[in-house]
Amino acid sequence: MSSLILIRHGRTAGNLRGAYVGRSDEPLCAQGRQEILSRCREGCYPPAARVYCTPLRRTAETAGLIYPGLRSLVVDGLRECDFGEYEGKTYEELKDLPAYHRWLQSGGHAAFPGGEGRAAFCERCREAFVRLVEREPLQEDVALVLHGGVIMALMEAFALPQKDFYDWQPRNGEGYLLRFEPRLWREARKLELIGKLQGRDAV
Repeated sequence: MSSLILIRHGRTAGNLRGAYVGRSDEPLCAQGRQEILSRCREGCYPPAARVYCTPLRRTAETAGLIYPGLRSLVVDGLRECDFGEYEGKTYEELKDLPAYHRWLQSGGHAAFPGGEGRAAFCERCREAFVRLVEREPLQEDVALVLHGGVIMALMEAFALPQKDFYDWQPRNGEGYLLRFEPRLWREARKLELIGKLQGRDAV
């Protein structure tokens, strides 16, 4: 039996603005780096024998801060959602667009104009995760430093207890600790939630 550690990357300038940050390859901002280092000092993140991240710098940088002694392995299929025409924009910049209102009314299910829809995005993330788990059976504790939407997609599909997509939304630098039990995964493709990773400043 082993543990899976899912961690959302630290904050970027776009996160501070409340922008949709998907395919944009933003680095961590200074505040984001300091918040991750502070959580490290607090002992927020469990140790891991292996660490994975996505092709985007914000996850690689976060992984390097949390697990400086480990080389991060990149999983392309776990990159963040492509927000299409809304990439880099905030609610204030979009709120008067009829197309944006239609997207909101869909509950977030409709595809972003020029981007991905939730169903396709979730399927991509989940398939990449299953390939990772089943290609290299988890016999040691593994950390995945990911994006918020990716964590939500994985938790909705695989975590016990079961919750809705938006119920799993983590803040930057937060995440979840899960138990990988081979029989439960083999029979039901489920992971048992152990707890949430959060700093002392969590509300």
